[in-house]
Amino acid sequence: MSRKLHRPLAIAEDEGHKFVWLGLDEADLEKGILTNQYLVVDNGEAALLDPGGYFVFQRLYNSVAELVEPDDVKIIFYSHQDPDVIGSLNLVAEFFPNAKVFVSSLWTRFLPHLGTISGVDFVEIPDSGGEAVLGSSKLRFIQAHFLHSPGNFTVYDEKVKVLFSGDIGAAVFPGDEWYLFVEDFDRHVKYIEGFHRRYLCCKKALDLWLDKLSGLEIKVIAPQHGAIFGEETSSLFLEWLSGLQGVGTDLM
Repeated sequence: MSRKLHRPLAIAEDEGHKFVWLGLDEADLEKGILTNQYLVVDNGEAALLDPGGYFVFQRLYNSVAELVEPDDVKIIFYSHQDPDVIGSLNLVAEFFPNAKVFVSSLWTRFLPHLGTISGVDFVEIPDSGGEAVLGSSKLRFIQAHFLHSPGNFTVYDEKVKVLFSGDIGAAVFPGDEWYLFVEDFDRHVKYIEGFHRRYLCCKKALDLWLDKLSGLEIKVIAPQHGAIFGEETSSLFLEWLSGLQGVGTDLM
């Protein structure tokens, strides 16, 4: 696979509102598993979802600066504590100084181990979840505990019906293949099944998360790793998860 830089792409839009995939440098394969970062923009205010680790920060910052002024980033959301999610916290806090950092209340006491984070405006998300106002829209933090982190959240963008699913939906591609959108779900299963069986805690936790999604209109599922699910493949993915047997501790 030839290495190239993919530009940011809006994967859902409404008047004054965009949900943007922030691009990808395929050379990141040499530094670890590929990660997706997203920016939600509503009427001049922006939210960063899982900004990622140290090595992707320069690309992330350049992509964000194409879309909004860095001072307009008001929300930074971390789904959980893994280094590929949160490893660039110090840089993010420095270059997006007006942002409040939303993270599970379980993890704020661990974050000082990343280095100096004085002045970071943390907002602890309680286990029950919550929401944040962005411009004239809302982002809803939905509990996804033990999938795979004990303090884990997913984000539902009410305006454009996009679910940022974090590690749920992650695909692990071989070195010679990558695509942004899932078009053939049956073929895609081979890239997601191993991860979900190994990293998700148990079927009970998975079913509780799926129950919380019931009643939501979901047009796009955007995971932190792998490919994005459109409206048809989102439904197929959720059906597949519902029928998945043997997850995590269920296999021990």
